[in-house]
Amino acid sequence: MPKQTGTKQIAANRKAFHEYFVLERYEAGIELAGTEVKSLRAGTVNMKDCYCTIKNGEIFVRSLHISPYEKGNIFNKDPVRPRRLLMHKREILKLNARIMQDGVTLIPLSLYFKDSRVKVELGLCKGKKLYDKRSDDAKKEALRDMERGMKERY
Repeated sequence: MPKQTGTKQIAANRKAFHEYFVLERYEAGIELAGTEVKSLRAGTVNMKDCYCTIKNGEIFVRSLHISPYEKGNIFNKDPVRPRRLLMHKREILKLNARIMQDGVTLIPLSLYFKDSRVKVELGLCKGKKLYDKRSDDAKKEALRDMERGMKERY
């Protein structure tokens, strides 16, 4: 069987783009079991509330829900176990320094296959305020209301 090339997206964390401003993006590998990869190929993953932590010079992704593989048996792992991410040591130290001083967090943005390997796109994110989360339509409507109010006054 020939080796796969290219990228194929598995899942995206849309909630992250609503909740956070993405400052920088990084790519990392992820340490998975064989049945987890098969489950990812079936597309049974939920990235809604996942986040990353750095502990002892290693990055872990938490609350990433990969459903157990249907045809797996004793080899299935816990669906929400912490999974280690694979990055260079100096990148991890750089990210740790940024997280500690700036008040930013590390959020997984998407999960994809890159040449038959599973990769995670991480975002260095800063939280949005409530008024930043409003949709463009709501912002335009608020501006129109302000203009109407100004016209009625004068």
